Order: sequence, then structure tokens, then C-alpha cells
Amino acid sequence: MPDNVKISFAKLPTALEGIVVLLAAEPAEGEGPAFAPAVEALLAPAGDLVSRAAKADRFTGKNGKVLELVAPTGLDASRLIVVGVGKAAELKSLDWLKIGGSIMGRLPASAKDVGVVLALPGGEVPAEAAAEVALGLRLRAYSFDRYKTKKKADEATPKPRATLYIGDDAAAKRAWKKREGTGEGVIIARDLVNEPANVLTPTEFAKRTGDLAKVGVDVEVLGEKELRKLGMGALLGVGQGSAQESRVVVMRWNGGKAGEAPVAFIGKGVVFDTGGISIKPAAGMEDMKGDMAGAACVVGLMHALASRKAKVNAVGLIGLVENMPDGNAQRPGDIVTSMSGQTIEIINTDAEGRLVLGDVLWYAKERFKPQFMVDLATLTGAIMVALGTEHAGLFSNNDALSERLTDSGLSTGEKVWRLPLSPDYDKLIDSKFADMKNTGGRFGGSITAAQFLQRFVGDVPWAHLDIAGTGMSSPANEFNKSWGAGWGVRLLDHLVARHYES
Repeated sequence: MPDNVKISFAKLPTALEGIVVLLAAEPAEGEGPAFAPAVEALLAPAGDLVSRAAKADRFTGKNGKVLELVAPTGLDASRLIVVGVGKAAELKSLDWLKIGGSIMGRLPASAKDVGVVLALPGGEVPAEAAAEVALGLRLRAYSFDRYKTKKKADEATPKPRATLYIGDDAAAKRAWKKREGTGEGVIIARDLVNEPANVLTPTEFAKRTGDLAKVGVDVEVLGEKELRKLGMGALLGVGQGSAQESRVVVMRWNGGKAGEAPVAFIGKGVVFDTGGISIKPAAGMEDMKGDMAGAACVVGLMHALASRKAKVNAVGLIGLVENMPDGNAQRPGDIVTSMSGQTIEIINTDAEGRLVLGDVLWYAKERFKPQFMVDLATLTGAIMVALGTEHAGLFSNNDALSERLTDSGLSTGEKVWRLPLSPDYDKLIDSKFADMKNTGGRFGGSITAAQFLQRFVGDVPWAHLDIAGTGMSSPANEFNKSWGAGWGVRLLDHLVARHYES
């Protein structure tokens, strides 16, 4: 796994050397910026240099603002970067993550050794906050450039050794140990989403999940023979036009009590979606290599849970297919039989993700009898019309699960917004020729897609996350500049840690 930044922790330094990052808060009184007493002592050899520079640049320590001094007089530091954090007492976990990302974004490509002094006026920086800063550094340092044979100077990514200085460095190390696997999980998901579809076929995707065995996850791959035996006609129908065989991967982490029902996560893994016979427009179709972002999230999440030895039994299931317009592809008007026994009339072959998920949701419910199921899918363009790219759509049959997902979204910045389900919407997918059809018309498209999925979950508490606007090509932020964001790994890891570990 690429690792563009080496993280370590140490006690507060006695002098400033190399590239140094300091934190400054907005002052309670005066013009600021405000530093911790330990930082003021470190800056003493420079006299009033920093205060004069801050005044000249109108830098007051406001959150998100940065003051930079190259080769500051009186200090051995080659570069001094002062990052504003705003009101120190108001900082939350997400703010510290953003601070880490902002720091990484200010480093020059030539940076080798960087010291980040985590000290603020009003008390010590908590160990958990230091771990979030480290996570922000790691996530912002990510780049996907393995296929570039020539790189421009402005495309170079710093690969520094970052030492985070903090009063209680031992506690910070323990906190980071819990976060490190989460960061790796996000990077795994990003790599999968960014890979081209000619490399990441269903077979290759399934093969890569085998790496989870290194952290203790049991991995089982079901091929087409097994899927036919199970009766997954809906999933197999999507992939029948592709030269690539379909797969379902089952990942299990047993970190909870023996015999305790697992929590279940299901991901849509359409490695490329042409739309099939109902073919998509050519413009922008290249983005459909990311139509497996839900499956990528589930893989990253399973890594995160196992890496930090989460005290929970968890299963992750992903349906891996390619949707192509071959002579053997399914047609509009075809009727397929799902694993549940319910029949489905195909109205539009580009409404394929719900067919994949329907079979995998049913399989997860029947085999594992989970506490709950959460599925993730880049399912509908309609969700982007409704919510843009700032929130994922949330649909659920359970208020408690929905509220917990919403709270975790606010804590991690991977926000969700709940939309309705009801019998009036459900009747829109009734079919004249089968038990249901795979689209309900133009209006309420994200809702009718969720209604379709609900027909495969029974009474199990369930939530569907439509991540079409967040899983790929989502807006960049302080800790992500990647096309594939790895969205959902931190959200679901937080959900499990907060509510479901024993």
C-alpha cells in the first residue's frame, strides 16, 4: 500500500529545525494570533518577527488561514508554517482532521522532515486530536499516479517524515494506532475506485480482497457456478453481456462475542457500467469505472475494523459485475428471477445496480441473520439532482439506525440526508408481467430505487446509502484531492465504534 507520509510522535521540542508547523488560535482579546506558552518560548530567538509578519499579512489565527515564513531570521527552521485554528475551545474531531490535511497541503514537494508542534493556549492538545491530525496528513498525502510514466514538477507529492510533537506522546501513539487502520481502509477504497476497468475486472477485484486475510478477515469468493446454484438470477442477468464473469465476495471479521449476530455491509460493485442495451451517452462514460464505489467502501471498512481489532462481528458482501451491451446482454422487457424467488421485469438495463444489490441483500439476510444491513451504491443520478455532491441519500426502514448514521455523518463530515419511503412510492414499481419492474419512471427515481431494494430486506433493520454524488468525482476538501474519495469508510467505522462494539 502506498505510504506517502511517515508518521511519528514525540514530546514537545526545545528548538525549531527544518520545516516546522505551529498552531495559532484567535485571541480572546487583542489582535492575535495567540500561541501556547511552549510555542512562544520556541519563537523567542526570532524576537517579534512572527508578530510583525502576522500583522503585515493580517493573520489573526482564524481557522483555515495560514502564515508562512521562509528561512525566518533567528531560527534554525528552514520554513515556518503557522496554521490558524480559530477558537481553540470550539475545535471538534473533524476540525482536527481538516487541520492535518491543510498542513499537508502547504508542504513543498521537496519536504523531507517536518515537525508539527501540537500546542495551543488554554491547555494541552488531546491525544485523540493529535491522531486526527495524523489521519488528515495521511489522507491528504494520497495520490493515484501509478500509470503516469512522466510527472510534471507541480504534480509531485511530498513524501515527508512527519513528527507530531505533543505533551503526552504515548497517549497520542495509542490513539493513532486506532486511527491508522481507518486511514489505510480509506486509501484501499480510493485505490479501487481510481483503478481503470480494464485492470479492475470482477475477477481482479475479488482477488484483491484476499489481501484482507493479512489483518484477519476471512474471505470467500463465489463464482458464477455457485451463484447460479444459489439462484442469483438478477445479479447474473446484469453481467451476462460481459466477457468478464461475475463474482460475489463475502468478508467476515469475528471480533465480537461468539454467536452474536453480525452487522452487515453490502456494496454495489459494477466495475464498469455502459448501461447495457439501454446504453449511456458517450460523454462522461469514462466515470463509470467508479460505479463500484460502494463495494470499495465495504472492502476498506472491513480492513479498518480488522486493523483496529474492533469488538464486533461484521460481514461485508459485494456483488461484482460488468454491465456491457453484448449480443448476450439482457434486454428491456426480459424477466429474471431473483434469489428471493421474486420476478423482475427489466424496463431499463441501466437500472442494474439494484438488481445486483437485491440478490446480495437477500443472501446476506438469509445466511447471516444480521443485526442490521447497510448497503452503499452509486445507484442513481437522481440523488445528485436532489442533494448535489455534499450529502449521500439515506433511506431506511428503521429510525434508530437512520439517526445513528446521520449523527456519524455529522461527526466525520461524510454527511447523509434521509429521504422518504412509503407504499405510495412502492406501487410505482409494480409490474403488469412480473412481481416488480426495475424502474418506476422519471420522477422520484432515487426513492423508487430504494423501494426496490426494500423488497429484499424483510424485517431486518436496513439502510440504503445512495452515494452517486459522493463516491466518485466529489468535491475536494482539506484532506482529499482524489477523484475517488473512499467515501463511507470513516462514516461506517464511526457508526460501529460508537454504537455496536461490545
